Amino acid sequence: MPAVSNVLVIGAGAAGTAVSILLAEGGVSVDLVDVKPDVSALGSGITLQGNALRVLRELGVWDEVGEHGYAFDTLGLRAPDPNGTLVAELEDVRTGGADLPATVGMYRPELAKILVDRATEVGVKVRFGLTFSQLVDDGAGVNVTFSDGSAGRYDVVVGADGVRSATRKALGIELEPRGTGMGIWRVFAPRPPSVTRTDLVYGGPCYIAGYCPTGEGTLYAYLVEDWQDRSGLTAEESLAVMRGLSEAYHGPWDDVRAGMTDPSRVNYTAFETHVLDAPWNRGRVVLIGDAVHTCPPTLAQGAAQALEDAAVLAELLLASDAVTDELWNQFVERRLPRAKAIVEASLQLSQWLLNHERGDVPGLMAQVAHLLSSPA
Repeated sequence: MPAVSNVLVIGAGAAGTAVSILLAEGGVSVDLVDVKPDVSALGSGITLQGNALRVLRELGVWDEVGEHGYAFDTLGLRAPDPNGTLVAELEDVRTGGADLPATVGMYRPELAKILVDRATEVGVKVRFGLTFSQLVDDGAGVNVTFSDGSAGRYDVVVGADGVRSATRKALGIELEPRGTGMGIWRVFAPRPPSVTRTDLVYGGPCYIAGYCPTGEGTLYAYLVEDWQDRSGLTAEESLAVMRGLSEAYHGPWDDVRAGMTDPSRVNYTAFETHVLDAPWNRGRVVLIGDAVHTCPPTLAQGAAQALEDAAVLAELLLASDAVTDELWNQFVERRLPRAKAIVEASLQLSQWLLNHERGDVPGLMAQVAHLLSSPA
């Protein structure tokens, strides 16, 4: 018998839906709640590397992800010159194994819908527009009062509610994300034929100028700059700023820029980071995903690390016959060093850029690829 018979998961992002699916498939009754009114996800596109794809295959959604996303196996490096000259074409490491692509780009809300639909299919009770108002852990279970006045009792509660986790706050854990000094512009736009993979440009007015195909007809493009408060800009002004910054980049960027016409598709966010040291639980309430580790997107590993948390936690809960300190210790021992190493590598890349320092990027990337090629 699994260690749990019923579980509440708070947060219907990648981590929350993934752990819900795996537990439900293992015979556990799962309630999944999210304060948002529906399945819609903010953002434009998402880059999923092989280790993320490995978990998505375990969740039974790989075929849909492959159908709706855009797979590729190389990475291009281009110069910030008038021609957008291709400097190098690198074979990317297939960290999920030889039978999966190195990378898949896709529309983030589409991935969110696929995961929630899969959760519903395997019997998870999904409720949007709902969260908890109180968690009371009595050692044998957790009594939960919900925001609509209803209540329930669960063997374990999983807080997968993001970087500003309300669950983490309710547990009295003082952990706030800090900015790294960078901000990122993103836009969702049509994919021109010239874009068939991610190409990165280092230099020019931005630290990084890149794009990632997300489907046969779509992509998301991004520009990384020094963080500044852009909150006062209208949508039209934001588009104008992003188009202006992009004018320094050429080659396929000229085609990308021509499709950057919809102000509603532009967003701007800060690079933020944090890592929670052990333990990741307080009694029978445990935190996963961005609630415990958040890294800048320089390695495109945020969702992947959240998915790995979910896979490991579900494995341990289904394989154990009781909820014990040993279970929680095993979970954090398997996940904290790996997640922390990814956060630190992401920060190192960011710091080299901020310092205009030529660090050993190939060496760092090789270390990360080697780490991620082994399952979590």
